[in-house]
Amino acid sequence: MTTTVGLLHPGAMGAAVGAVLAGRGVPVSWLPAGRGPATRRRAEAAGLTEARDLTGCDVVLSVCPPAAALDVARAVADSGFGGLYLDANAISPRHAAEIERILENATVADGGIVGPPPRASGTTRLYLSGPGSGVARLESLFDGTHLRPVALAGPVGKASALKLAFAAYNKLTFALAAQSHALAQRHGVGGELRELAADVLPGTPFGAPDGITAAAAKAWRWEGEMAEIAETCADTGLSPALVTAAGELFGRWRDHRDDDGVALGDLLQALVTPPE
Repeated sequence: MTTTVGLLHPGAMGAAVGAVLAGRGVPVSWLPAGRGPATRRRAEAAGLTEARDLTGCDVVLSVCPPAAALDVARAVADSGFGGLYLDANAISPRHAAEIERILENATVADGGIVGPPPRASGTTRLYLSGPGSGVARLESLFDGTHLRPVALAGPVGKASALKLAFAAYNKLTFALAAQSHALAQRHGVGGELRELAADVLPGTPFGAPDGITAAAAKAWRWEGEMAEIAETCADTGLSPALVTAAGELFGRWRDHRDDDGVALGDLLQALVTPPE
């Protein structure tokens, strides 16, 4: 029996996730209401089918900015959906559990995507936790695709915790690198620091700071992700100070959404200029 999937929504990551399923013949629908032309282009390129609602969908995948995850879940619950719902967003375990309560008439699985949009094998993993039947179905759905499913024993929230723990380290390295280079630029030794960092720590955000421009284009999402990590740290008894500061830094770049053409010097200057 063919599984029909609804995808909310085809952003850069979501479209790539939908594409790995559409590429193996799985019908994947998306809802164009309220979405812009860029979303439509991504959906069409991924081979997704336009739909008015989620009627007929057996599985719904939520792949959206973390700040929107609860609203997406509420909208799906209001639609009467009673199938398998995967929240694959960078949200706190607390919010993952809340989504499970919101979708009380559906089977809810928790997902954490680690890696870039899945366009090649071996680069991206989908960690899964929650009800065994739902996790097994999702494993079968993605098995053999560029998005490698990895099942974790445990309840909803476990996959999210792993995702956020990894993101805390990975994304804070960009924040710390940017802070360091902004400090050096402000004191007239930016070139010297870049030379030193490239020699001592090559291949890192610190040693290859041009990668900071790519991070800035995603900072509008990373700011919200830092809020989820900070909440999780506080719930765990850890200080949220580091990730809260990183979220503030990423917030300085929110106007550069999806724009990776901004000069590094301008991005660093934004960090030493007080926000209005």
